[in-house]
Amino acid sequence: MENVVTDNRAENEFELEVDGHRAIAAYQLEGDTITFTHTLVPKKLEGRGIASKLIRAALDSARDRRLKVIPICPFVKAFIERHPEYKALVEHAA
Repeated sequence: MENVVTDNRAENEFELEVDGHRAIAAYQLEGDTITFTHTLVPKKLEGRGIASKLIRAALDSARDRRLKVIPICPFVKAFIERHPEYKALVEHAA
């Protein structure tokens, strides 16, 4: 079965369940800005591209919803640097 990233808005987390383990990308939503605060991937899932799949889906969702992105989480920040197609989403400080 395909693992699907879901936006658990009640918990402010994007979630991806794999092999009974849950990876999350936590966020705070304020107006038209989404701030990614941290990403957690269980040890048993590390090294399988789970965090990248999770963050790609989260950023695609932000783009679809026309949200500005603030990547506080170091993983999200690094992902955006490696994938320039997402740089336009990042809100630059005035």
